[in-house]
Amino acid sequence: MAVDAFALRIEAATAAHPNLDSPHARRLTDALVAGDRLEAARALHALVERLGVTRALTTISPVIMELLALLGLLDENPVNDSFSWVTLAGGVPTTDPLFGLPCSLIKHLNPGPGRAERAEADPILAKVLGTSRNDIVSYINDIGALGNHGLVLLRRIACTDGAVRHVLLLPGTSFGLVSNSTPQDLVGAFDGCLRTDTTYTRAAKKLLKRAGVPAGSELMMVGHSLGGLTAMNLAADLDVASEYRITHVVTLGSPIDNKRPADHTTRVVSLVNKHDVIPTLDGRGPASPHDVPDSWVELSWLDESYDYPLSHAPQAYSDSLRGELAHHRDRVNALIGSYDGEIIGNQPYMLRDR
Repeated sequence: MAVDAFALRIEAATAAHPNLDSPHARRLTDALVAGDRLEAARALHALVERLGVTRALTTISPVIMELLALLGLLDENPVNDSFSWVTLAGGVPTTDPLFGLPCSLIKHLNPGPGRAERAEADPILAKVLGTSRNDIVSYINDIGALGNHGLVLLRRIACTDGAVRHVLLLPGTSFGLVSNSTPQDLVGAFDGCLRTDTTYTRAAKKLLKRAGVPAGSELMMVGHSLGGLTAMNLAADLDVASEYRITHVVTLGSPIDNKRPADHTTRVVSLVNKHDVIPTLDGRGPASPHDVPDSWVELSWLDESYDYPLSHAPQAYSDSLRGELAHHRDRVNALIGSYDGEIIGNQPYMLRDR
């Protein structure tokens, strides 16, 4: 029954993703449903040979969790079966799909207390920030200019209604090394998927204290990838939610569907390119029967302009929202309209593990 359920989910995803119905992709999915690992390996090789690594990964990305779950369910290793059952139920796996190793081991690789130090914007970042405004595309461009080597940005805005509000911009993961001296590494990304208390959240909390953000201030967080995960983890932190009024969490390409803010009034906006693999890592993909809460705003689209990993880059999201998806841009901007006003402070901070 579990195999049939996964097969039906793959078939359902094929309706929205015609590339999954190509002969080479169908050969791979059929082999995994049949439990024929040798044929699956041959099919994957043929798919990569025909399309290349990035396009092959992009093709199967809508059902990658289902394919991994089938692999775990039908092999001879009973230890990794829990990955498959949790994926089937729409939960967040706590083991890896191949060997069944507990993902909790990752927390021991990411034990830093977190540190935040004021930094100066380089000329390129300063130029981008100089033209920034309360617009989702502008925020994405700001995040792209911050890079993913530890910099984040705290902004103060004198809003048109007379209130002073803050925006925290959180970039995503650096893929150069598995682990580095900043919270923006692959170890931190896996840790952020599984826990709310991470090096990135600890460093961000110290940033808010160091910056002297007054208690009770209204705060919006905008994050890409791991940055979006961290924004949701901060919103789920009772200490943060009781210290500040987190009005909005806006995420781009982030696997956040298993996260919930502590304050039920926090507006969550999730932007997802369906060609982006990363948002499916929370166990909920386009084929999953589980939906996000009704109070959330999830805006998703299928943009074939970029293969993964380029489809995950901030620039890909910015390009989409400036083009045919301008209506999504307008909707997000309407949701965050309370932050319209004059920027009176742009302060970058460098976050470190220690």
